[in-house]
Amino acid sequence: MNLARWLVRAALAHPDRPAVLLGDEVVLDYRALAGRVARLAGHLRETLGLQPGERVALCMHNHVRYLELLYAAWWAGLVVVPINAKLHPSEVAFIVGDAEAAVLFISEDLAADMLVHHAALPTLRHVFTPADATYRAALETAAIDTVHRAPDDLAWLFYTSGTTGRPKGVMQSHRNLYAMTACYFMDVDEVTADDAIVYAAPMSHGAGMYNFAFVAKAARHVVPVSGGFDPAELVDLAQRVGRLCLFAAPTMVKRLVTHIQRTGAPSHGFKTIVYGGGPMYVEDIRNALSVMGPCFVQIYGQGESPMTITALSRHHLSDRAHPSWLDRIGSVGVAHALVEVRVVDSQGVSVAAGETGEVVVRGDTVMAGYWRNPEASAQALRDGWLWTGDLGALSDDGFLTLKDRSKDVIISGGSNIYPREVEEVLLHHPGVREAAVVGQPDAEWGEIVVAFVVGTGVEPEALDALCLRHIARFKRPRRYRFVDALPKNSYGKVLKTALRQLA
Repeated sequence: MNLARWLVRAALAHPDRPAVLLGDEVVLDYRALAGRVARLAGHLRETLGLQPGERVALCMHNHVRYLELLYAAWWAGLVVVPINAKLHPSEVAFIVGDAEAAVLFISEDLAADMLVHHAALPTLRHVFTPADATYRAALETAAIDTVHRAPDDLAWLFYTSGTTGRPKGVMQSHRNLYAMTACYFMDVDEVTADDAIVYAAPMSHGAGMYNFAFVAKAARHVVPVSGGFDPAELVDLAQRVGRLCLFAAPTMVKRLVTHIQRTGAPSHGFKTIVYGGGPMYVEDIRNALSVMGPCFVQIYGQGESPMTITALSRHHLSDRAHPSWLDRIGSVGVAHALVEVRVVDSQGVSVAAGETGEVVVRGDTVMAGYWRNPEASAQALRDGWLWTGDLGALSDDGFLTLKDRSKDVIISGGSNIYPREVEEVLLHHPGVREAAVVGQPDAEWGEIVVAFVVGTGVEPEALDALCLRHIARFKRPRRYRFVDALPKNSYGKVLKTALRQLA
């Protein structure tokens, strides 16, 4: 059960189909892609002597060579360690060292900074950039066959973002990623050879994980010329490439929709936009649906159950006639087909429908544990269930609504306040572009609610009145802080730890 067999299958059955594009220009067809992968795998195994299970780290911006490097590692029976290229060199060095990676592929503009740390990484034997002579020489190596891997062998060692401490290595097996991909076909979207996935978000994370569904169907993989997210470029690609699919964070969706609204650009070239990785507020998704139509699907997952806990289908998002439509589009959907999802109390007992508890999940997508961290593994995995750390509530008809991370709940005067509920209300104000709510320690109340607001022409009195119309008085913010931008990590997630320090 080697993930690389999907590429073998695609290249044999559809060798002439376009595989990798830079913008709208075809760089490789499936025959050429598989040939390069087989030769790179031969170099890793036969020339460098790497053994099955050894780790290969990739710290690269989105690049037309990214896909072949992923598959070369799996073809050779190795483990991929994807690293966000936006991380600080010392953070990259920590991940490379912790994973005990033998090889590092790195973008040219990042290589010099990493050389400072190379001597302190005893397991790191080889460093390549995609354009150097060594890489070109590797492509002259004799091709090898795919190396057999067992279903539970490690395939992808994914490091968490580490916003609350050192990142942990999530161990994802070939089985985990096969199950994740099966859930994509069942619960997210159908894929045909005419479809194209565009990597506007980092290929080291969720966007890259969706490559499997498109390789399995011998579809197209598009790397934007910019290498990242540019709304105007994406709109242009949608028209020129057609049937464009992408994974995007909610902030990216909002920027794309705003661009289309402002410019009047066409949006019919987009087939599917899957959003996740953070909350998509109700007002934002309502506006997105009005502007771009029913091309959206929401997923909720974690690195520990990659991309696969729940999904909110395009049908549910666009079914405005349903009496629970507003509640549903504020949810993260229903359990993926291959997992079980519950909401439980601190003892692991399921709570009643509508009550808040911690979200737990089990199934073939759930990780084996954290890399060489048995204590953290035991805390996250209990009796076969992954405890997500997310608080939510299940409706009678199985829709999960997330409240917040357990660590973000505000307890004021003995009452629980969920920041997202307050944020949703603040975003009703037309002048508010972004809002984030945190708790500030208070001698009398334990904590008080503080709202950080990005916007123009907004007065605290108007926000207070808005809150009083929609939520209980005790939930409204006691303080408003107006800021130019919210602090975010390299994945676009708001850093509430930093906001609490500011508060």
